[in-house]
Amino acid sequence: MRVFPSPRIIGRALVALFVLVFVLAGQGCAAPPETPSERAPKNIIILFGDGAAPMQWDFGRYTSAMLRGQPFVTTDTVFREGVLGLLATDALGAYVADSAAAASAMSTGHKTVNGAISVTPEGKPQRTVMQAAKAAGKRIGLVTTAAVYDATPAAFSINARSRSDARVIVDAMFDLEPDVLMGGGARLFLPVGAPGGRRKDGKDLIAGFKAKGYAVARDTEELKSASGARVLGLFADYFMSYELDRDPVKEPSTAEMADAALKALSRDNEKGFVLLIENENIDNAGHANDAASLMRALWAFDDAVRVALEFQRHHPDTLLIVTGDHETGGFSPTQSFADPLDWRRGAISPATKELELLAGITMSFGRAAEMLRANPGAGTLDALLAKHFPGFRLDPDLREALLERRPVGPAYTYLPQNAFGVMVARQTGFYWGTSAHTPQPVAVGALGPGAHLFRGYQHNSDFGKHLQRLLAR
Repeated sequence: MRVFPSPRIIGRALVALFVLVFVLAGQGCAAPPETPSERAPKNIIILFGDGAAPMQWDFGRYTSAMLRGQPFVTTDTVFREGVLGLLATDALGAYVADSAAAASAMSTGHKTVNGAISVTPEGKPQRTVMQAAKAAGKRIGLVTTAAVYDATPAAFSINARSRSDARVIVDAMFDLEPDVLMGGGARLFLPVGAPGGRRKDGKDLIAGFKAKGYAVARDTEELKSASGARVLGLFADYFMSYELDRDPVKEPSTAEMADAALKALSRDNEKGFVLLIENENIDNAGHANDAASLMRALWAFDDAVRVALEFQRHHPDTLLIVTGDHETGGFSPTQSFADPLDWRRGAISPATKELELLAGITMSFGRAAEMLRANPGAGTLDALLAKHFPGFRLDPDLREALLERRPVGPAYTYLPQNAFGVMVARQTGFYWGTSAHTPQPVAVGALGPGAHLFRGYQHNSDFGKHLQRLLAR
């Protein structure tokens, strides 16, 4: 039985995607060129959509216009009015990169192997963006919806042989002392015995940061009331929640974290700052093949871009960059057909009806999987579908896969999330090619002093070289 569109259909979709990218690139190049002699930016804001490539950005644009009635400023402002480029994402020795290798190249200017955190394959440290910024006398900030020690914030700040060395990464961040550090991952800041704590060395790094003069925020209200130039915000034991599941009282939005970080970093600051703002849930949704969660994550990310654009409007000496590290999921919205021999019968093409179905989903696939693990069985499944996935039917083969936790294909390893993904795809046309990363080039849009460096087709390591060059001026 055919679960996904044929490779021929997906191939056509990807060809169309790259045509779109180069059209947009032409628009970006139409902007007035900036001269290499311009002074370096005082501030650099890097807005990072983990797992986002051109298809994801365009999905955000289309759904924001159709469902929210709002412009998607990533495409409509940053990509349209700024400089637009593409980055090849391959790692050293591998065509498909993981987040560690991709972010390391984009931070240090040197490609490395998958799993490494800003070190050579032999383990030699390479200077990161945040290390270079500190050496230039700038303040630094790391904001993420992942654990703060996850691959991207780690690779942009410190050095480690492996992304798996989480406690080593946390300790290195404690020594680095980023002025702003926000996201999830509280469990590796607290000792065993403290609520959620997993450190076996007895150290309480939250108390340690507080002793260094940091305001500490553990929920949204505490973040809003945090004052001063140094802030530690830890809002989840591990990763922060998808937008569909997020409790706004406990966990601030990406935009709220961005706003708080910008206020802290710019307070009485003559030399400027470098700030990384990452939404990891774009990547997580791609792994799970969760189009509804992807859509909400893109909107949440774009809200943070809007905050950064407003800051730049008042501080034109700021370089604003929007980009991603790799594509996740082989996202391919496409037409599908009930009868492949007669394309006129039963065609599904993503349109208003399908978007409304997607918008009606009220729970992430990840949360649904947790509930099924806690209470396995057909009764739990049927209750979840009725309450959180209105309008969707579950075909017999997918019901079996969900209840028996069987993969829906060799490239789909997230169980049972990918089976939910097939259910949604069959009724909306939002298909996926894999539950892993792909080598699709990622877009980079830039506005402000230094933006001209990011124009054209480059390697992800060139991105890192440009940042290092700007910070060395």
